[in-house]
Amino acid sequence: MAGVTLDDVAALAGVSQPTASRVLNGSARTPSPAVVEAVRRAADELGYVSNAQAQALARSYSGLVGLVVHDLADPYFSSIASGAQREAAQRGRQMLVATTLRSPAQELAAVMSFIGYRTDAIVLAGSRSRGSLRTREHNQLTRSLGQYLDNGGRLAVIGQRLAGAHSVEPQNAQGAAALAGALMDQGTQEFVVLAGPRELITAADRCAGFAAELKRRDVAPRAVVHGDFTRDGGYTAARTMVDQLGLTSGWGGCVFAVNDVMALGAAAALRDAGLRVPDDVGVAGFDDIPTLRDYAPAMTTVGLPMADMGSSAVALALSGDHGDGPTRLRVTGEVRLRASTGSSARRPVRIEQ
Repeated sequence: MAGVTLDDVAALAGVSQPTASRVLNGSARTPSPAVVEAVRRAADELGYVSNAQAQALARSYSGLVGLVVHDLADPYFSSIASGAQREAAQRGRQMLVATTLRSPAQELAAVMSFIGYRTDAIVLAGSRSRGSLRTREHNQLTRSLGQYLDNGGRLAVIGQRLAGAHSVEPQNAQGAAALAGALMDQGTQEFVVLAGPRELITAADRCAGFAAELKRRDVAPRAVVHGDFTRDGGYTAARTMVDQLGLTSGWGGCVFAVNDVMALGAAAALRDAGLRVPDDVGVAGFDDIPTLRDYAPAMTTVGLPMADMGSSAVALALSGDHGDGPTRLRVTGEVRLRASTGSSARRPVRIEQ
């Protein structure tokens, strides 16, 4: 029956509306077993679905966790969402997911919606850009999240820290530095970096870490090319690189893209330019997204435990325990040398802390 109200349920059960509400919305003040049975039987007969916000008010929790990501079509974020969903389900919560497409305004709108739905916890996943930190939306976001925490909400981030939030922090610079060292150790001497957007903090950290390790070994990248943090961004950046540098068969250097989807785009661009991977040019990425399993030759990358990162963020948020302050969980990646850079085996390389 459409439009069934709590008043309808109460009338059929022969009780008052507040009594029916206490039964169906989970109040600590529970009526007698006979009344409970009558109300639930009436609700089942009428097809009544409880109001989630009313339940949240009655129980002081909603059973909901809000996850905000940049783009679920990106395997990095879908893997994080998978882990977050698994952890939420194990803790008896339902997951709500919102995507922002890297828009501060959409991120703010998503967070305000989750606060309005009285979610028990909010998890924000994804890198911030330097420009977004100076926006009106960011200032409003930090104020709103501060009020949310003051009112008993729980918060975790995956990426850069936010005030008052637990954080899961991939060690991007260290992972990229370890990859640069491993590639040089296997004999590569020339590099081009596809650096992603200039303003994106994660991209900048990975680029800086890679370049710092090359500099420590008295090598400089032959070029650093910026582009979108996407497959098409990697393709365009790689074609620009080939044209500007005049790369030809037999070059023998390596292209490092600051995430895997850019690396896949770069590999496609190199093939379209008549270059062979890895015979003419090596390609390496960062993240070890699940779709790399279907790419040949197997892609060298820095692996991050993305699903575990999502799971850990939800666990931290729902713990609610700040102790001496929010928990910081630093996540170290693992260099995985594979055929796309000429490695004959899928050799993991430990990253030293």
